[in-house]
Amino acid sequence: MKKENLEAIIQLRHHLHGIAELSGEETHTKECLMAYIRQRTDFRLFDRGKWFYCRKDPAHGESSMSPIAFRADMDALPIPETISLPYASRTPGVSHKCGHDGHCAALAGLALELTGAQVSRPVVLIFQHAEETGKGGQECAELIPALGISEIYAFHNLSGYPRGSIVVRDGLTQPASKGLTVHFLGKPSHASYPEEGINPSNAVADLEASIRPLLAAPHKGMTLCTVVNMRVGTKDFGVSAGEGEISMTLRAEHESDLDFLESAIRQKAAELAERDNLVLQISVSDPFPETRNDSGALRKVISCAEHLNLPVVHMSKLWRASEDFGWYLHRCPGAIFYIGNGEDAVPLHCEGYDFHDDILETAADMFKELVLS
Repeated sequence: MKKENLEAIIQLRHHLHGIAELSGEETHTKECLMAYIRQRTDFRLFDRGKWFYCRKDPAHGESSMSPIAFRADMDALPIPETISLPYASRTPGVSHKCGHDGHCAALAGLALELTGAQVSRPVVLIFQHAEETGKGGQECAELIPALGISEIYAFHNLSGYPRGSIVVRDGLTQPASKGLTVHFLGKPSHASYPEEGINPSNAVADLEASIRPLLAAPHKGMTLCTVVNMRVGTKDFGVSAGEGEISMTLRAEHESDLDFLESAIRQKAAELAERDNLVLQISVSDPFPETRNDSGALRKVISCAEHLNLPVVHMSKLWRASEDFGWYLHRCPGAIFYIGNGEDAVPLHCEGYDFHDDILETAADMFKELVLS
């Protein structure tokens, strides 16, 4: 990568880090990135509201080859900045603790590297919103059939691996997941006359107790249910609770297992609601599909890494965190690979985490090699 381009995207990352914004609120981040691409590159911009993409075509007429695409995510997390950084987040309670500032800066670096150069096929760069909730990828993936994109790539930085190493996994690399909230509505009463009300505490407790047996049923692969919140009534000691809920994250290697688990929980909740004469409400949050790499696309990633003399590490187990890049991979072949953030680096989604600037060059070089290969 050209030295001046690397210096430029390091500065860009630091600026993005300082203006961190939550999922669906990436207004300033998007504006900053669009201005950067417009002023510094020869890519054409396409504004899609909450997100945008840019495109570079071959100089002489239309190519017979379909577009290759790359995706970066823009959103930050509701985690306060607690480490001392000269470019620390200026948004209270919000910071880039997943490295999406680095993802965007690296993709902008690819645009800088390709500016003034000839490409043999259309190149599309997608700057996506709301990865942390799964909504962004689902919306942006509609671009795949609209533009006839035939392959797509992304990277994620990942702590626990040698810095700058290319970490890969064939097939399933990150599982499907969704949030499920089960709400029971009964009837409050004076705590001294609980029989006059309908208290949902037994239903909430029994539903939580039913989860372990459901997970013990045969599944195709890893299947998890993590309770993230339970609530019944309030701390008013004169009132017998009249409503309560339990929220859980369902996660599975196979979407069929996820569907089975959700169906079983819904059925059990309905039985408990009928038993205790409760009104049942169930809502779904943050759905993520399976993220499965295409074998051919992953071989291309490995070949590019080897051509750049970058160390390749094969993941023996999937990364349990979900990733909405799976929405794209449901539409066309592609692959997500990981770049080591350091074996002793602070894990993602933790207060002490920061993206390491020196892997920006690795990411941009990998993207450029994928374009040229």
